[in-house]
Amino acid sequence: GVLHEGLAGAHKGSPPPRSARGSAMGITRDSRHKHRRTGGTKPHFRKKRKFEMGRQMAMTKIGAKRVRQVRCRGGNLKHRALRLEAGNFSWGSEACTKKTRIIDVVYNSSNNELVRTKTLVKNAIVQVDATPFRQWYESHYGVKAGKKARKGDEEAAEEKKSKAVLKKQKARQQDRFLDPNINSQFDTGRLLACIASRPGQCGRADGYILEGKELEFYVKKMVKKRKA
Repeated sequence: GVLHEGLAGAHKGSPPPRSARGSAMGITRDSRHKHRRTGGTKPHFRKKRKFEMGRQMAMTKIGAKRVRQVRCRGGNLKHRALRLEAGNFSWGSEACTKKTRIIDVVYNSSNNELVRTKTLVKNAIVQVDATPFRQWYESHYGVKAGKKARKGDEEAAEEKKSKAVLKKQKARQQDRFLDPNINSQFDTGRLLACIASRPGQCGRADGYILEGKELEFYVKKMVKKRKA
C-alpha cells in the first residue's frame, strides 16, 4: 500500500505525457516534409531550421490603425498591420495619387472567407472613398465628375477663377477622357480599387484604382458571385 501511494505522489508532480499535452508544431516553409510527385517520401536528413520558419497570418482588418513591429532574421523589422483604415491609391490614367479611406472588401479571387471577414491582403478588391479623387478632378479640369447633381455644386460653380486658371483648365480639357464606368462610380461616392502592397509585411494598404478591362473583369466576377 505504501509503495502504491509513493508512485501516485510521484505522478502528481510530473508533467503529463506528450500525447496529452499535444504536439507544439512550428510553422515551417520547407518542402522536405512533402511527398515526391511519385508519392514517395523524402529522407529526413535534418531537423527544422530557423531560416525556414514561418509566422502566423496577420489577417489585417478595417479599423483604427494598429501596426506592430516584428523582429526578423538579420535584425530587420517587418511591420505587421493588424488594423488599417486608409491608404495611398493611385489613379493611373490621370497620374493622380491620393490618401483615401478604405470602406469595404468586396472581392478576393483566392478565398471568399477573406471577403466575409473583410480581411485586407494583397490583390484584394476594395471600395475606397471617391471624394479626394472627385475634388482633384473637378479642380484640375473644371468639370463635374459624376452624372447626378450634388448639394454645393451651384456654390462651387459661382466660385471666381482667374483668367490664368481658366486658360489652364481649357487646355487640359482638350485631351480629357473619363471612363464611363468610373464616372458612374463617382455618383455612389465609392471607387473600386486593388491593394498592391502587403499589409502584413510592410504595414500599409496602398493600391490603385481599377480602370478599363481590369475594372470590367472584376465587375463581371462580382455580378456572377451575387447570382450564385
